[in-house]
Amino acid sequence: MTHVIKSIEFGGTTLTLETGKVAKQANGSIFITYGETALLCTACSTGKAKPGAPFFPLMCDYQEKFYAAGRIPGSYFRREGRPTEKEVLTSRLIDRPARPLFPDGFMCDTQLIATTMSFDGQNDGDVVAMLGAFAAVAISDIPWGGPVVSVRVGRVEGEFIANPTISQREESDLDLVVAVGPKGLVMVEGQAEFVPEEIMVDALLFAEEVTKPLMALVAELVDEVGKAKFHFEPEPVDQELVAACREAAFDKMASAATIPTKLERYAAVDAVKAEAVAALAERFPERSSDIKSIVSGFKSEFCRDQIVSTGKRLDGRATDEVRAISIELGMLPRAHGSALFTRGETQGIIAVTLGTGSDDQRIELLTGMTNRRFMLHYNFPPFSVGEVKFLRSAGRREVGHGTLARRGMLPALPADEDFPYVLRSVSEITESNGSSSMATVCGTSLAMMDAGVPVSEAVAGIAMGLIKQDGKIAVLSDILGDEDHFGDMDFKVVGSANGISALQMDIKIDGLDRQTLVEAMNQARDGRIHILEKMNEAIASPRPDISEYAPRIFTILIDPDRIRDLIGPGGKHIRGIVSETGAQVNVEDDGTVTVAASDNAVAQKAIELVRMYTAQPEEGQDYEGKVVRVADFGAFVQIAPGMDGLCHISELADGRIDRVSDVCNLGDTLKVRVLNVERNGKIRLSHREAMRAAGLPVPQGKKSEGGGGNRERRGGGREPRGRDRDRRRSRGNRDDRDNRDNKPATEQSPAPQQAEGGEAPSE
Repeated sequence: MTHVIKSIEFGGTTLTLETGKVAKQANGSIFITYGETALLCTACSTGKAKPGAPFFPLMCDYQEKFYAAGRIPGSYFRREGRPTEKEVLTSRLIDRPARPLFPDGFMCDTQLIATTMSFDGQNDGDVVAMLGAFAAVAISDIPWGGPVVSVRVGRVEGEFIANPTISQREESDLDLVVAVGPKGLVMVEGQAEFVPEEIMVDALLFAEEVTKPLMALVAELVDEVGKAKFHFEPEPVDQELVAACREAAFDKMASAATIPTKLERYAAVDAVKAEAVAALAERFPERSSDIKSIVSGFKSEFCRDQIVSTGKRLDGRATDEVRAISIELGMLPRAHGSALFTRGETQGIIAVTLGTGSDDQRIELLTGMTNRRFMLHYNFPPFSVGEVKFLRSAGRREVGHGTLARRGMLPALPADEDFPYVLRSVSEITESNGSSSMATVCGTSLAMMDAGVPVSEAVAGIAMGLIKQDGKIAVLSDILGDEDHFGDMDFKVVGSANGISALQMDIKIDGLDRQTLVEAMNQARDGRIHILEKMNEAIASPRPDISEYAPRIFTILIDPDRIRDLIGPGGKHIRGIVSETGAQVNVEDDGTVTVAASDNAVAQKAIELVRMYTAQPEEGQDYEGKVVRVADFGAFVQIAPGMDGLCHISELADGRIDRVSDVCNLGDTLKVRVLNVERNGKIRLSHREAMRAAGLPVPQGKKSEGGGGNRERRGGGREPRGRDRDRRRSRGNRDDRDNRDNKPATEQSPAPQQAEGGEAPSE
């Protein structure tokens, strides 16, 4: 195999496609590099058809290796495990544009794999993976209708950017991933900050224009090293069988297709197919599956013709008509917020839960660990379409639909500092006949308001379709499942009255001009506004308060230098607060402390303890503390958890006392006043001053001769001599050891703030 390298400058970064060096046994392989992000992309096919396969067995897989970013996975096994959400979503981005371009009837096992092997921290691997995978199948011998290329479109300060870096995307008001084929748009997926429809159309047309050099690069590579496609010929159409089926079943199928109710329509369609098989069994034995397939196609043929020619749809609606909508709020009494949203035969129960900071989702990416504070999970049980299947974990479709709805809701959510809750929305689809993901968007917006979440505005979604036939175009609002199946384009638009927040498009026809895009976007906006009006009738603004069952979160700020005092050695203090009160307490590095509890009294108790651990004592403040240690020279009094001060023996009473125990003992409660806080954190206390200030009797000691008060302990203040001096010195050494035990802790071993002891200060 010839080793070829092709390079181009694209989006301000060098893009390189290399083939013929690695993975040479694959049908096609590309080693693609963009900046210092590099991926290996391969395409393989068995070339052997799977008889009786109900759909094309294509597998598209994207995987990220943590060595690409110089990281070791944080999992227990220290190895990449099940696909992450990012990998699932990128796999879908590869699958959706690639699948329609394989020939009709091609039923060979086929797989596209893209692996991120190097990541530079700025150029995301998803769009690069798409381009590499499409190039790999283009140069392979697998039959395919490409080439297709991909680009990410951002907009910073009103200017569109091709393949913005991760840092540029943080400043962008839209983020679109676009796949473009030789004749125009193929797929769109992305989100925006409520941008107008005109800007979204401009972004799509920008993508078409900016990808022309990429298309030329891939075409040049195909011309130079592309393999001849292996022979594939779909089974020839049996025109005699088609004519017989048409005569026996077309009119009956047309009649069945106009039944407005889904289950009744499906039952009638099945009956028509069964009648056709029975009628043609003698003439065409052992052709029942072919007969059913041909007769099923008559439904699509009839519906497309009817929509384009008369504007009438399966259920009798006009092309721009939205199905009837009904809404019920708060149907789940113990959920923090809930909504039952029904649109036609599509229905979902959506529940919103408010959590605390410890409930956020930790996600490990190549860029590192990140925390997600808003989660939206979409579930599609089999009963929603009247089927019987095993219940499994969320599949790619569920992940994709949930992510689309989540992206659409994000711009409307309050900032973390304004509403410090973790939010989770769960959509349980209970009925489905078209656009359950858009029902999820509407239901989530309603449930958020029902939960008292201060969203900036209501958000709704609508699924649109398009049929292009005989030179005519029909744009369909709020499509049914059947219309999604036989249409030429389906696209989902999420947004508010002020613009678009999420967009998903899958296009099966060649090219869309600006006029068609504008018409489709404007019709989608009209439908979205109609849905928003119905939602506003149910609830126009968030409820003034959150659910009584939701945790109450209070935020206080402490000095960041006191964080370790709050946490305590080994987390002792903060665990004690949680254990004593039952509240949840979380501390951020900037000194933000959040206290969460369902009961307000519990939260206030926890806040009181937090403030006690982090209080800053000031001169003149009075406390009622506990004597935690007694020494010859005074008593150590705990004035707050983790905060001790020294009440010197001279400050226990008016006049001289011989022993500290004359006034207090270990464990006693003692009223004290802060005399001063030294720079090293030592706190000097006075019991007599606190008692005097409170108007209480002050303990009385012995009056010294000459009015010296407590000036002398013994010997008139003269330096002790002989054995007395040595004894005093020895006792002082013991006191010094006690002092060392109570010095402020180092950063490696945090400890409560407390005063140091020592000998009586010289007077």
